Amino acid sequence: MEFNHSEKVRALQERVSAFMDAHIYPNEARFAAEVEANRKAGNAWQPTRVIEELKAEARKAGLWNLFLPESERGAGLSNLEYAPLCEIMGRSHIAPEAFNCSAPDTGNMEVLERYGTPQQKMQWLEPLLRGDIRSVLIFMGKTDADNPDRYRQQSMILVPMDTPGVQVLRHLPVFGYDDAPHGHAEITFTDVRVPAANMLLGEGRGFEIAQGRLGPGRIHHCMRLIGLAERALESMCQRAVTRTAFGRPVADQGVTRERIANARILIDQARLLVFNAADKMDRQGNKAARKDIAMIKVVAPNMACQVIDWAMQVHGGGGVSDDFGLAYAYANARTLRFADGPDEVHRDQIARLELERYRPKRELPTR
Repeated sequence: MEFNHSEKVRALQERVSAFMDAHIYPNEARFAAEVEANRKAGNAWQPTRVIEELKAEARKAGLWNLFLPESERGAGLSNLEYAPLCEIMGRSHIAPEAFNCSAPDTGNMEVLERYGTPQQKMQWLEPLLRGDIRSVLIFMGKTDADNPDRYRQQSMILVPMDTPGVQVLRHLPVFGYDDAPHGHAEITFTDVRVPAANMLLGEGRGFEIAQGRLGPGRIHHCMRLIGLAERALESMCQRAVTRTAFGRPVADQGVTRERIANARILIDQARLLVFNAADKMDRQGNKAARKDIAMIKVVAPNMACQVIDWAMQVHGGGGVSDDFGLAYAYANARTLRFADGPDEVHRDQIARLELERYRPKRELPTR
């Protein structure tokens, strides 16, 4: 199996990389300063001017909605074709949104594209695709708890944030970072009522939607982590050749070289594993690739955590400060060992699918 990117994808890689150099990296500090200014003014959770400007630039450059697979609304890329572009975007925490390719919007747009009614698409998908809004809530809950089929007990329904009864109680910092203007929150739903027309696909089909949504989303998460790890490795190498300890460059010390070599191996292994999962999804569908998807969700976050940890060690005390961005990168990578399912759940699924090969096959009844 070969993963040679097409001429179309290689051209997009060059264009996205050039946009990152020209617009994304130079504006990371400006983004942080604007969020901090908004925080001091009393509200850090509001759109930033810098991101809105970057979104306009990305749309003008034709680098918009690249994620939407095999759709006339996006770039028409398969999961495998989009994967290397997602890696490039993952190098900066502000890049995905600038290209309108950030979570959770990508997954929610895919849900609406695949399962939404014409009215739902007009009301929510079109503004999301234009970048005019961020996601509305997609609420998943039990609507038929007594259904003997446990996979038909849940439903998904669209709930606008301004619906009466929806209350954001508090923002939840992760490793001390509130991730404004995004982040996580504790939300309560008290007697919330929305029209039945807000139901996605139909009652009892929430689990089906979730499985369709999570496959591509896990590819995106993993490839962004690989981009994050690549940037951490670059930072580690640059620091190793410029920092001196015990009278010689850190790069000349065996333990540092071993870690750099192992980081290179781990990143490349993870990338090939994700490409394999994306390729299988494209050719055989999400269900056939479920073991491969579970594998990358275990491998990619653990790989990124390890590579970033080694990079912090080479930076010394500065590595755990905010001066080099490694501490924030680590917080994001460690969080993704929970997002879309914890490692333990994925490992359990991998083991069960592996064991299925060894269980006795039940004979079909003869007529």
